[in-house]
Amino acid sequence: MKTIIYTQRVEIVDSYQERRDCADQRIAEFINACGFLPIPVPNRSELAEEIIMNLKPSGIVLTGGNSLVAYGGNAAERDAMDKKLIELAINNTIPLYGFCRGMQSILDYFGNQLIDVEGHVAVRHLVQERLGGYEVNSYHNQACVCLKSDCGLYVTAQSADGVIEAICHEKLPMIGTMWHPEREVHFSSEDIIRVKKIFNLER
Repeated sequence: MKTIIYTQRVEIVDSYQERRDCADQRIAEFINACGFLPIPVPNRSELAEEIIMNLKPSGIVLTGGNSLVAYGGNAAERDAMDKKLIELAINNTIPLYGFCRGMQSILDYFGNQLIDVEGHVAVRHLVQERLGGYEVNSYHNQACVCLKSDCGLYVTAQSADGVIEAICHEKLPMIGTMWHPEREVHFSSEDIIRVKKIFNLER
C-alpha cells in the first residue's frame, strides 16, 4: 500500500508546559479510505527532509488547525513544517494536497494574501466548480478572494461570496480545498476521487 504523510495541529497545554502534535483520527481514516497508508509527521521542519527521504511517500497532506502566525496564529513550528514540506514536494515532484489551513499554507507560500471572512465557521455552503455546484463544510476565519496573477495557482471552486474554496497549481501536482474532507459524516466520493487522482491512484 502506498504511504501518505500528513501534518498535525499544535495544541499548547500550559498545565504541562507542553506543545503537543495531534490530529483528528478521522484524517487517518479518510486517507485510508482513499486507498493509502496514513503516517502522521511531527512539526519539526529540521526532520522533514529525512522523513521524506526515508519514507518516500506517494504524497503529502497538509491538514487543518492553527492559523498562520502572520494571521494571528501561535504555532510557528507548524508554519515552518508546512513551508518545508511544500518546498520538498516541489523539489521532488511529490503530489501535495492541503485542506483548510493546509490550503492557506499553499496560498501563502506562493505569495497570496488572506483576509478575515465572515460566515465561514461551522457552517455548510455551496461552492461552484466548472462542472457544477455542491455543498461543503466550512471552518475557517481567513481566506483568499483574489490570486496573484503570476503565482502559478488557479481557482477551481468558489463560494457565492467570492471566497476561493479550491485551487490547483498550473504545473505541479498540488491542490487545495478550504473544506475538511474528514469532517463529513460519510466521506464524499468527490473528495476521495480528488485525492486518488492527485496521488496517482486513479486516472
